[in-house]
Amino acid sequence: MSIRPAFAFLTSLGGARDPEPGMVAWFPVVGAAVGAIVGGSWWLAGRIWPAAVAAAIALSVDLGVTGLLHADGLVDAADGLLPHMARDRRLAVMREPAVGAYGIAVGAAVLLLRFTALAALHVNVLLIAAVWCASRTAMAVAAHVVPYARADDGGLATGMFVGRWQPVGGYGAVAAFALGAVATGWSGAAAVAACFVGATAVVVLGRRQLGGYTGDVLGAAGLVGETVALLVAAAKW
Repeated sequence: MSIRPAFAFLTSLGGARDPEPGMVAWFPVVGAAVGAIVGGSWWLAGRIWPAAVAAAIALSVDLGVTGLLHADGLVDAADGLLPHMARDRRLAVMREPAVGAYGIAVGAAVLLLRFTALAALHVNVLLIAAVWCASRTAMAVAAHVVPYARADDGGLATGMFVGRWQPVGGYGAVAAFALGAVATGWSGAAAVAACFVGATAVVVLGRRQLGGYTGDVLGAAGLVGETVALLVAAAKW
């Protein structure tokens, strides 16, 4: 299957496209490509402006390239997963276009953490490519091994994630760890591992609260995983 449907689905490039069976195999590649674009903009901006400005530009490019897809998932998932509600009400809240207090607070916190972590790091394009590859790999694997919470009402991802998860999970993990290790050695590999841990935590919460995943949960898992990875990379090793 061509990479174009996966690129169009996960980014704002190539036009709008509904999910298709088979495109998930390209998620790690698309993640690495988006990370390279974000990292490249970070590097270029860093040659012109101070670190804080370069970090803000890189985050803005990330939001633009992804079409705020994962950011929207993060705030919707926060509104649905964090308050005390019944399962059906959680799913209904996550479908509403309005953003509540939980979504605003979590979205602002994640953006702040991403910004400060990037501002504290030395520019490294390969590290961003590695982490972004890991986040999309985590999304792909989670969607294969966790039930789809909206399958009974014909949600968007119904029938999309079919087949075995091992191939995409295997090559995605190997690529992410290899890029991370080349980027900054063991600390880069640790950042990739942290991305998988952070993403898994969100998926586990989604399974507990909803009985499975939704597109919003996957988007939130990717962003949280990336943010945890950036924080680990920015630590004083």
